[in-house]
Amino acid sequence: MLYYLFDYLHTAYNVPGAGAFQYISFRAGLAAILSLLIATISGKHIINMLYKRQIGESVRDLGLAGQKEKAGTPTMGGIIIILALLIPSLLLTKLDNIYVILLLITTVWMGIIGFLDDYIKVFRKNKDGLKGRFKVLGQISLGIIVGATLYFHPGVTVKNENAQASRMSQVERRSLPSMAEVKSTKTTIPFMKNNEFDYASLIKWVGKGYKNWVWLIFIPVVIFIITAVSNGANLTDGIDGLAAGSSAIIVFTLGIFAWISGNSIFSEYLNIMYIPHVGEVTIFIAALVGALIGFLWYNTYPAQVFMGDTGSLTIGGIIAVLAIMVRKELLIPVLCGIFLMENLSVILQVGYFKYTKKKFGEGRRIFLMSPLHHHYQKKGYHESKIVMRFLIVGIILALVSFITLKIR
Repeated sequence: MLYYLFDYLHTAYNVPGAGAFQYISFRAGLAAILSLLIATISGKHIINMLYKRQIGESVRDLGLAGQKEKAGTPTMGGIIIILALLIPSLLLTKLDNIYVILLLITTVWMGIIGFLDDYIKVFRKNKDGLKGRFKVLGQISLGIIVGATLYFHPGVTVKNENAQASRMSQVERRSLPSMAEVKSTKTTIPFMKNNEFDYASLIKWVGKGYKNWVWLIFIPVVIFIITAVSNGANLTDGIDGLAAGSSAIIVFTLGIFAWISGNSIFSEYLNIMYIPHVGEVTIFIAALVGALIGFLWYNTYPAQVFMGDTGSLTIGGIIAVLAIMVRKELLIPVLCGIFLMENLSVILQVGYFKYTKKKFGEGRRIFLMSPLHHHYQKKGYHESKIVMRFLIVGIILALVSFITLKIR
């Protein structure tokens, strides 16, 4: 909203300083500061409100050190993150940008699903929360909306190079006419020649006109990614500061990708896919990073508030949609390696337990407890040490993700 106001003031009256709002970098920095302030200032009041309403965490006795002390700690703190994210985003982004619209829908959609889950746990005293099938249904519905929009909307394009231009030097390419914006199902694939993969190549066997049916592949892929990443973020939210800290690293990395992919100069220099209009999501991402850091002020050990599913499902859904938008979804196993490890630890633990119980009559375990962070708690590591080491791994994975841009 402020963008349009200052754009009008700059255009109509040439007000000094109003032109700064034309720059993504300026609005992104402003969004990060504003969201950080909102999260830290409003966080204290929201936590006090949650205390008064006795919206506290009911902790299951899993035999973990320091577990009982967490009982009664306010949950549903994801409201802080969502509030600190939405206000700067609505004020500072171009609200007619299709990428921004999808991210706002994702935030509200996943926030509602997470809120319902927390509400049932806290007020209905049902520890299982929202039934799994309803969660999955909500994630699938969002996946269909996001996938269909990204595939069919005319504003979702890339700048396409022809084969001859791709073999030219940067100097030679500058002499060519400006490349046209085209609809494309290409994405970035790490460690491969040319660093690009087209979903359409999966159905070439269909024959002539196969590109008209790529949505049958693309939309299910989007659904799977949103479901997997949001559940991964949810599983990671098990000890103080882990989900918020690791998510901040991932989101910041995606922000860099969005900024360079949406900038014609940087994308040309790095020889990566140029995605018109996607640079605008950098402002949304900056707001999310600020909101996560502000939330960490209250969520670091010992936590004054937990984000609950209101926060974790929302963050996971946003990360998934962001990765798809900037065409880096195939980098998720690397960039979101913490989420992947947490997901795999649960899958392996449950699968191995069922297999050994059927084969030997007694279930056996790979880990002392899953998700993975609980395994290290059982081994006697303090929460703070586990979180710090996981975040170090997250930073390393982020750096590896950057390196893949040039490793082909």
